[in-house]
Amino acid sequence: MAMRSMRKARGCWSFIRALHKGPEAAQTPQEPAVLQQSILDMTAILLACGINPEKSILFQQSQVSEHTQLSWILTCMVRLPRLQHLHQWKVKIATQKHGGTVGLLTYPVLQAADILLYKSTHVPVGEDQVQHMELVQDLAREFNKKYGEFFPVPRSILTSLKKVKSLRDPSAKMSKSDPDKLATVRITDSPEEIVQKFRKAVTDFTSEVTYEPARRPGVSNLVAIHAAVAGLRVEEALQLSAGVDTGRYKLLVADAVIQRFAPIKREIEKLKTDRGHLEKVLQVGSAKAKELARPVCQEVKKLVGFL
Repeated sequence: MAMRSMRKARGCWSFIRALHKGPEAAQTPQEPAVLQQSILDMTAILLACGINPEKSILFQQSQVSEHTQLSWILTCMVRLPRLQHLHQWKVKIATQKHGGTVGLLTYPVLQAADILLYKSTHVPVGEDQVQHMELVQDLAREFNKKYGEFFPVPRSILTSLKKVKSLRDPSAKMSKSDPDKLATVRITDSPEEIVQKFRKAVTDFTSEVTYEPARRPGVSNLVAIHAAVAGLRVEEALQLSAGVDTGRYKLLVADAVIQRFAPIKREIEKLKTDRGHLEKVLQVGSAKAKELARPVCQEVKKLVGFL
């Protein structure tokens, strides 16, 4: 629900991707009050995790109409089979009874507009978003080829933990939209919920803790999570697990996650008590974002002949 981009000499910005909540909600439309609250909750989470609105622009995507305007122009440049062959589309429709919505199909194009609208040069992403970033890069190149050099072709910056796997199905990524509530750990989960989820995490019948993603994806996912939240290398995490069976290791990892999340959760709860502050942060950020987005969108409209 949040994205972070960078542009040379212009700093960084993060935004709440409210428009993407339609596709993510699949067949169930979002209740307005629930969506509004989730936007404020995500704002609190980003601030608690260290996003400084004085140093980067934090804003609500749906308050900057240029996102959807550019998205429509880019949508007219992409072929249907390209979107249908994207891995995440295939995964989503495989689990939906009546197939996916058009919004779900085209949301990677909206994502491309989110990035190109600010002429981003670098975008931190997880491994699961690499294919979508390739679409962004191709759209930038295609636009430049047709209308002249305009958009930088943004580069992906892979995070150190490329993909967090589901606790219940280590062949799939951990997703907040997973119907299995035990599959995903949320930063707002209580310590008891976190322990329960790790207790139920799928591993195998070998008690030794090792890191072999291809052969032992379940326990390897636990090691990767442990290393990430504790700020360790995988090798260091394995040293800490020496002599510990997988059952006890699950509790060790759960405790590491609880300890890592604790100060962030306290700050989230503190921020959520001041709704006015959160709304102000988004209002100020959205105004700054619009200042950057409007001239770019206007120039795009001129190039394609709308103005």
